Amino acid sequence: MGSTESTLPYWQVNVPEAERERECPEFLRDLSAKDRGIIGTPDDQYRTLTWAEVRDIVATNRLGRFQRVPSELRRYLAYNWQLRRDHGSVMNFVLNQRLQWTMPIAPKGKPFECPEQDIKTLWNDWPYGLDKRIVHIVVWTKFNLEEDPQTLDLTDAARKDIDNYVDKVYGSRLPRENYIWFKNWSSLKSVHAVEHFHVMLFDPDPAFIDEITHGDVPLCRKV
Repeated sequence: MGSTESTLPYWQVNVPEAERERECPEFLRDLSAKDRGIIGTPDDQYRTLTWAEVRDIVATNRLGRFQRVPSELRRYLAYNWQLRRDHGSVMNFVLNQRLQWTMPIAPKGKPFECPEQDIKTLWNDWPYGLDKRIVHIVVWTKFNLEEDPQTLDLTDAARKDIDNYVDKVYGSRLPRENYIWFKNWSSLKSVHAVEHFHVMLFDPDPAFIDEITHGDVPLCRKV
């Protein structure tokens, strides 16, 4: 399959022959070279990331190495295109449907002071191509996570606040080596208007994930 699909236009790869379109569909136009390369890669040539590799990517801040399985990236791009068409923007959909928060977003307390009101934890709707034992969730916050204006990275104080919160919530249920968090650079964010950071967990109890996400189900399982 790999040798045959490698000769196809990128938008036809991983698509059954009877469903291939001669013209590139609108949602796959104007992609970056990176995304075109991923979309044009047969799924059977993609290698999922191990937990050790995930930890290394986060530790070295090479977050651009996170990628989706090619066919999943295609589904992700198609779904986001539809969201922009139907809801005006991905942000509108996330705010109204996923978070059910209204603008302007105003926290009840200081960062992490009122988690029940100011924090919502949900599955990452379109996770990266990872070992199936790795769970990827997103922690959305009504409060800002302060960044250094020079480096655009989190301040030491904000990083410490997140560390303390993550250790409190996840450290009580998992060994320290089985969870890790990161905050995307602005260039990698799909939703800019609402603060959030990511948590990845290795082989957690599914009941724990249901508990912290209040039974949330990622969109990739619904569409």
